[in-house]
Amino acid sequence: MTLEEIHGQQPMPAGHDWMQGAGTALHELLVSAQRRGCLTAGVYESAKLMNVDPDNVAFCVLAADQEDEGDIALQIHFTLIQAFCCENDIDIVRVNDVAKLAAIVGPSEDSGEPRDLHCILITNPNEEGWKDPALGKLNLFCEESRNVNDWVPTITLPE
Repeated sequence: MTLEEIHGQQPMPAGHDWMQGAGTALHELLVSAQRRGCLTAGVYESAKLMNVDPDNVAFCVLAADQEDEGDIALQIHFTLIQAFCCENDIDIVRVNDVAKLAAIVGPSEDSGEPRDLHCILITNPNEEGWKDPALGKLNLFCEESRNVNDWVPTITLPE
């Protein structure tokens, strides 16, 4: 008998397919959320939203390229955002390719300027219980990752 059988859980799917599925789900969620106006981009904008209305935040994406790993201020922001998300039961993932994220999300609709994509929040719209299937898949992915002590899993976006 395995630990998963004792607790009634399915073991986390192994390998590239599960990760690729999570990457595709994240892509779909970002496109859907942006279309619905439920996407907040930027470290400071996200921090303000989490401070004002944390119950409205459904999902968090932290993104950093290799060169961002040495940015101490950004890493401190990430640590604080992660702690806040854990405290408020908000699922959170990391993405290591800001350029792919920018290709999905695009520039700011207001000014056309490139956005700060280091932190993206997906919020619940005021509609009656918007349930995106991609969000459900990502919530399951995060739950399964936590079951193997990966509290902030890294997702690779599809090409």
